[in-house]
Amino acid sequence: MKKSFNEIIKPVLVLVCICLVVTALLAYINSVTSPIIAKAEQEKTQQAMSEVLCEADGFEKLEIGNLPDRVTEIYTATNGAGYVFMLTTKGYGGDMKLICGMDADGVIEQCKTLSHAETSGLGSKTAEDPYRNQYCKKSADTLSEVDAITGATISSNAYKNAIEDAFKAYDMVKEAGK
Repeated sequence: MKKSFNEIIKPVLVLVCICLVVTALLAYINSVTSPIIAKAEQEKTQQAMSEVLCEADGFEKLEIGNLPDRVTEIYTATNGAGYVFMLTTKGYGGDMKLICGMDADGVIEQCKTLSHAETSGLGSKTAEDPYRNQYCKKSADTLSEVDAITGATISSNAYKNAIEDAFKAYDMVKEAGK
C-alpha cells in the first residue's frame, strides 16, 4: 500500500498543488492587468474617434435599438460636429473592426481600421491609406465610386458593406432626432 501511495497518489497530489498555485498566480495577474488593459483600449478608442471626427470636442454614446448588423456602437459629438460609428464585419481572414466618422450632413470625414486578421499584402491593404482614403468625403449616394482592391475583393466588399451599414445607422439616428 505504501508503494502505491508514493508511486501513484503522491505525484498526483504534487501536480494538483502545482496547478493550483499556477492558477492562483494567473488569476492574480489577470486581476491586476485587466483594468490597465481596459483603460488602454478605451484611450485607443477615444484617440481613434478624435482622428475620424477631428472637429468633435467630446463624444456621447447613443442608445438606439435595432442597429444594422455590422454597427456595434454609435457616438455623437457633443458639439454637434457629427457621429462616429463602431463597426465589425467579417473579412476573408476573420473579423475586421472599423471606425467611421461622419459629419452632421452624413458625409464621411475619415475611416480607420482598428483591427483585422486579413491576409498580409492583400486584404490587409484595406487598412492602408490609399484604400481607406477613398471613403473620405463620400456620402451614401457616392459610395459606389469606391474601388475594390484587386485580389482582395472579399476584404474590400466586407469593408464597404460595413460602411453601407454606417450610412443606414446614420439615417436611423437622424430619424430618431439625435
